[in-house]
Amino acid sequence: MKKIAAILTFVMCMVAIGQSQTIRNTNNSFVAKIESDGTIRNGNNSMIARIYSDGVIRDGNNRYLGKVESDGTVRDRNNSYLGKVESNGTVRNPNNSTLGKIYPDGAVRDRNNHTLGYAKDIPMRYAALFFFFELF
Repeated sequence: MKKIAAILTFVMCMVAIGQSQTIRNTNNSFVAKIESDGTIRNGNNSMIARIYSDGVIRDGNNRYLGKVESDGTVRDRNNSYLGKVESNGTVRNPNNSTLGKIYPDGAVRDRNNHTLGYAKDIPMRYAALFFFFELF
């Protein structure tokens, strides 16, 4: 299971607009959707995880997967530091090396500027969970 990141702003934004947002791959095919309550669903509409307002991430069986902190820090189920999503969209690993970047238009690119997918209107921290961090 792959990638996921944090909440506060996201849930507030999603509740405000009251709709789900989608994550797409390089072929623009659906990968997942994030609903207004933080529920993340796959292509079969099965719940794969939920991001709570405090940044805690739990899977469909309510098992703790990790957390995305308000500053963009991503931690796994053992509280180990996985990396960080900076305010400009740059995603870094534990060694502070760049993994890639999430752009304001939703494009997600690796460190070699190859497009990995799209996450339009999804907070950068949450898009990073899908494309760069292996939490689910």
